[in-house]
Amino acid sequence: MSRPSDDRVRAQSSLHRVMARPEATAIAGTALVFAIFGVTAGDSGMFALDGVISWSVVSGYLGILAVGACLLMIAGEFDLSIGSMIGFTGMVAAIPPIHFGWPVWLAMLASLACALVLGFVNGQLVVRTGLPSFIVTLAFLFVLRGLTLAFSVIVADRTIVSGIGDLAERDPVAGLLFSGTFGDAAFRWMARHHWIRALDDGTPLVRGIPKVLLWWAAVAAACSFQLTRTRFGNWIFAVGGDAGAAQNMGVPVRRVKVSLFVFSAVCAWLFAMLQICDVGSAAADRGLQKEFEAVIAAVIGGSLLTGGYGSVIGACFGALIFGVVQIGITYTNLDSEWFRVFLGLMLLLAVLFNNQVRRRATQTR
Repeated sequence: MSRPSDDRVRAQSSLHRVMARPEATAIAGTALVFAIFGVTAGDSGMFALDGVISWSVVSGYLGILAVGACLLMIAGEFDLSIGSMIGFTGMVAAIPPIHFGWPVWLAMLASLACALVLGFVNGQLVVRTGLPSFIVTLAFLFVLRGLTLAFSVIVADRTIVSGIGDLAERDPVAGLLFSGTFGDAAFRWMARHHWIRALDDGTPLVRGIPKVLLWWAAVAAACSFQLTRTRFGNWIFAVGGDAGAAQNMGVPVRRVKVSLFVFSAVCAWLFAMLQICDVGSAAADRGLQKEFEAVIAAVIGGSLLTGGYGSVIGACFGALIFGVVQIGITYTNLDSEWFRVFLGLMLLLAVLFNNQVRRRATQTR
């Protein structure tokens, strides 16, 4: 007679565990967003291959930043300088090849070195001074944006440097890692067999898989594994949950935080390298407000502003929602201004839901 009751309790427990996952909100939100645009923009080409690539690329760029932001937020910190870091590292990589004849790979390597140093300085200032990372990185947001403008005007006499895309495509390293698409031959084969849409001359409408999607998948997979399957991932959660207790248990709190600030800077650098190869130019105002978009994606993905809770997979779903909505609105009759309204509402709802889930999960322990 007690068997049905046991089954119901077991079912409720399983449902509770699923809903307590950080990424539950983002997955449910993604399903809802796809359903909405499936109804409102289903016949507009949004879900054709070229439409899928369009919103996937937007999601991929933000997803790379969101992974770095997510790990930092789980550790209880923020990096508001990543938007300015995008513009700065992009300009550092673009100016030397255009104006001084450097190989593109060498300029990108120098740009990476700058990102590593700046991320390290950010982290050291936070852990050594005890100042909130919000304040420290907000200061660097303005410093880097000003340095980018000054550097570009002094050296190039302009704030936009064009031509780097063609040089990167011919560079053996940059061309392989950041420029162009992957799997072009397979897409041409599918176009010949009329599996995908093609132009009048037979060229596929979509040449291949953009490199940014490959980088996003690689970064997300590696970081998700590290967060959930390694000791360093446990350290991240411990630092964000209670840094003092983690320190007493032997967790190298300072090293964890500095490492995450460095990784966040590397994510911004990777975004910049992919972008200058894709767009073909570097600009001093690139990355504007990307720091806030990355935080929004991480929060929608289940990360708490208080630290100690979050998911890389959830952050990726948050970025996917961002890309689908931003591009999907162009396939409907809605004005693009509604995009920001949607993001704000999603952020508010995600914070409320995540806090509620965390409170219930904590009460049951």
